[in-house]
Amino acid sequence: MTLPFDGAISTFFTSEAPKPVRKAIELASKDDILDPTYPYRQEMKGKDYDAHMDRLQIELVKMQSDLKASGKRLVVIFEGRDAAGKGGTIGVTRENLNPRVCSVVALAKPSDREAAQWYFQRYVDWLPANGEIALFDRSWYNRAVIEHVFGFCTPAQREHFFAQLPDFERMLVEEGFIFRKIWLEVGQAEQLKRFIAREQDPLKQWKLSPIDIDGLKKWDAYCTAIDETMERSNFAVAPWTVILSDDKKRARIAAVQTILGSVDYKGRDLAVIGTPDPAICGGPEIRKGRA
Repeated sequence: MTLPFDGAISTFFTSEAPKPVRKAIELASKDDILDPTYPYRQEMKGKDYDAHMDRLQIELVKMQSDLKASGKRLVVIFEGRDAAGKGGTIGVTRENLNPRVCSVVALAKPSDREAAQWYFQRYVDWLPANGEIALFDRSWYNRAVIEHVFGFCTPAQREHFFAQLPDFERMLVEEGFIFRKIWLEVGQAEQLKRFIAREQDPLKQWKLSPIDIDGLKKWDAYCTAIDETMERSNFAVAPWTVILSDDKKRARIAAVQTILGSVDYKGRDLAVIGTPDPAICGGPEIRKGRA
């Protein structure tokens, strides 16, 4: 089998990955959690996950029905490290929702015209109308993290972004959007393990990009950029919910609970929704000790 990017991920694993990361991957069993700072040692059992998620899916459908009837607008942005589980979490969130009401926004690299616009402009175009939901698979925070780490924006452009960001997000809330920001955080060993799995799976190789490959060597730079972004964008009107996603199942449940807890919809069953696990879900402070 021909590996994408000439097997660059496997090469990184064998020759450049930090020794503790490589050792954690080599010694782990299938369901083991690799990061020693994660509060659980094994992944959630599938039957427990399915039982809980099935109940949450019913709540999501009830939420959608109320949004459509009431005209409320929901915006959720999903950010996080590469391979942290954004796509899968978005997938389970919209699994049983009407695609005419709930859209996924995953924008490609800006065109030349978009690059010449106000930075937030192309994201505004995808905000939901009354009764709709927009789930952003990455967002305007590209400028704060990815573009900064790879030098795709200048320091001045990034500072301009941070200067305008508080007013932009405050206006979203004042306009009446229900607005949530979710950050999925994954450990370095787990991230590399997931990349290796994608490299080996023909059905998932499309998820890999040159940015993913180059980013493997920029873990520390990402840590610095993320820390600064969290510090400068955790607004009272638009706070971050950070979820440790080394276990995809637990992370998906916490993300859906976070969304359902944000919307006051008809028939909401708080007992069914429950409270996101505080051991893996909280504010930016939950990332401490993870770098």
